[in-house]
Amino acid sequence: MVQKFLSYFIPISIKKFNSEISKSLEVTWNNGELVLDSKNTNYSYGSLQRILRKGLKYIGFERIKNFENILVLGVAGGSVIKTLVDEVKFSGKITGVEIDSKVVEIANNYFGLNKIPNCKIVVDDAFEFVLKTKEKYDLIIIDVFQDTTMPNFLFEDFFINRINFLLNINGFILFNTMVITKNDEIRNQLYKTKFDKNYSLRMYPKVETHNELFTIKKLS
Repeated sequence: MVQKFLSYFIPISIKKFNSEISKSLEVTWNNGELVLDSKNTNYSYGSLQRILRKGLKYIGFERIKNFENILVLGVAGGSVIKTLVDEVKFSGKITGVEIDSKVVEIANNYFGLNKIPNCKIVVDDAFEFVLKTKEKYDLIIIDVFQDTTMPNFLFEDFFINRINFLLNINGFILFNTMVITKNDEIRNQLYKTKFDKNYSLRMYPKVETHNELFTIKKLS
């Protein structure tokens, strides 16, 4: 395909979309990959897929393969779900929660998200979903952004405690954060203090420049 070849030299825009929630969205060929971008950042595939793939590698592909139930908060184009299925070879249950129905439509039409048999997508607010769900999970991936902004609730005690409650013992949280300002650094340092001796927390700074990853294992 000519567009794919040319994208190694210059990004090739395929289609732009408007969304009430995510505002401006664009599907682009970039370096031979089809990616989904918001106005100021990569939403799926491209650098975001590399970031979350690193996080999954830190936890361990073999370990994840033996999990039964994974929750993904913030699906966008579904790149982390594709990594779980295609690379990790995870065959258990995946539930993806995405607030923006337009993003889900793009993910289905351009990235084949609806063709993954062990994945169920729920259009809902991440905060609302974790309040309602009755299930427990072995891995909870948190990747919730509106462009470059992270909602405050992700760092508040109520949400943190609820996520911890939904996590099985020996399960993991993979939390992708964006650190652009000094306040973001302070916010992440404070977040680290929210986990006691019942958890093993690791922080991986400067993953793809502005992203900082947390992996958190529930010990008891």
